[in-house]
Amino acid sequence: MAWQANLNLAYERHGERVVARHEHSGPLRILQSLYPEGDAICHNVLVHPPGGLVGGDTLDIAVQVASNTHGLVTTPGATRFYRSDGPLALQTTRITMQADSRLEWLPLEALCYSDCNAENRLVMALEPGAELLGWDMTALGLPNANLPFVKGSFAQHIEVPGVWLERGRINAADTRLMDGPTGLNGARCMASLFFVTGAKIERTRKQQALDIARDLIADSELVQTAGATSPNPQVIVVRVVAPLVEPAMQLLRAIRNAWRQELWQLPTCNPRIWAM
Repeated sequence: MAWQANLNLAYERHGERVVARHEHSGPLRILQSLYPEGDAICHNVLVHPPGGLVGGDTLDIAVQVASNTHGLVTTPGATRFYRSDGPLALQTTRITMQADSRLEWLPLEALCYSDCNAENRLVMALEPGAELLGWDMTALGLPNANLPFVKGSFAQHIEVPGVWLERGRINAADTRLMDGPTGLNGARCMASLFFVTGAKIERTRKQQALDIARDLIADSELVQTAGATSPNPQVIVVRVVAPLVEPAMQLLRAIRNAWRQELWQLPTCNPRIWAM
């Protein structure tokens, strides 16, 4: 039996405090709001109790961020796309941000089991003055458990309408893509970190962010398979391929923390759930 789940999450300001209002149907939840940085930044953990999606399951997540609010959303673990007998497993996230709002969208990786048929969609719409710092990570199979990604298909869609669109499909049977030197070359983790704004990023600010990312990449073990670029005046992106999730996660966390300090003048504050 397929499961459908919906979550609507809205950040609002009540006096000095940013609060999260949410409603849901099906197995999708937001845990208690946390304020490790004070009332102005609301941290939330998104939980899917079943732990993963099988063919026919859908997760539909909508996030609204009101003006003069700052929200942070993460997950306690990977989103798992399990084996499918044919139907698509679909997760769709739509983020809408009003002027002068901030959001950190930091879910842990999407984990694709062999023989899955899955799609992960992220659409972000930002008004001028809004800024989003987020990432998307995908792991293909479980190499350490000797469960490689040898069958199945995964599609990824990341979009800022009218500004930026990246869409691709990974087919496990495509050996040129999976193992060829112009494809993944044997890597099984793909990741992107992005800073997206509702208006053109000032040139000096953009260059500072690119320089920070490139310096951290140069000092990492992924120096040959990571890069930072700006495909649009409103977007800065770091792209990484890695053999496993852990080195990609380590690099993107370091860049996220450095960008947070440079772009928003905020100190490092990792979600508490990451340390558990």
